[in-house]
Amino acid sequence: MTTSPIKVSWGHDAGLLTLTLARPKRNIIDQAMVEALQTALEQHAHEPTLRAILLQAEGPHFSFGASVEEHLPGECEQMLKSLHRLVLTLLDSPTPVLAAIQGQCLGGGLELACTASLLFAAPNATLGQPEIQLAVFAPAASCLLPELIGPAAASDLLLSGRTISGADAKVCGLVTALDNDPAALALAYFDQHLASRSASSLRLATRAARADLASRVRTRLAAVEQLYLDELMTTHDAVEGLEAFLQKRSPRWQHR
Repeated sequence: MTTSPIKVSWGHDAGLLTLTLARPKRNIIDQAMVEALQTALEQHAHEPTLRAILLQAEGPHFSFGASVEEHLPGECEQMLKSLHRLVLTLLDSPTPVLAAIQGQCLGGGLELACTASLLFAAPNATLGQPEIQLAVFAPAASCLLPELIGPAAASDLLLSGRTISGADAKVCGLVTALDNDPAALALAYFDQHLASRSASSLRLATRAARADLASRVRTRLAAVEQLYLDELMTTHDAVEGLEAFLQKRSPRWQHR
């Protein structure tokens, strides 16, 4: 029997839904992981007493990112569409989404975390969008990061592929608060600020705070996804970068 890539649990009298990435240490965001998260959200996100959803991960790292194999030509369209559907589902969540980040949170993992209403991270966590190093780009992050940290800071991360610490992410406004145990910090936030609130009022407040963001990202993401599939993936270098990574060799760019 195949073990589920996530764990689903409830707490606080069905007030908190916890979704845990459960394939440590890498917690790769592959098709199976995406589908499991999507199913859990569709089944549980509209429970009437729910006040928040917590995204967290087992092991030392939140996620090393998306499956590179599933981004090769012939497979990437299905993977992107599934991941982007999940991103939009989280952005449309009727209740606040909290994300707890430890260790590496890269690529598709950071895209997933960026859908949260509030991010909690370890000071020494490592966040980044390294896709450009493989001659591809991150479609969802290209839409989310400019909204969350502004165009200049987003361009820095997206074009350089460099990583930043959790502490740096707090400085730029991506992360809400820091602690060596970010999951405990997220739970403490829930206990102090959300657990005693009206679930129905939290749903309306979440809609009020997030509706424009979700609408803008939805419109932009469709165009960026098309750019990725119709233009980027027809270039030599995008395929070469992915294949070189999988073959553990240096890429040979042709700049086309």
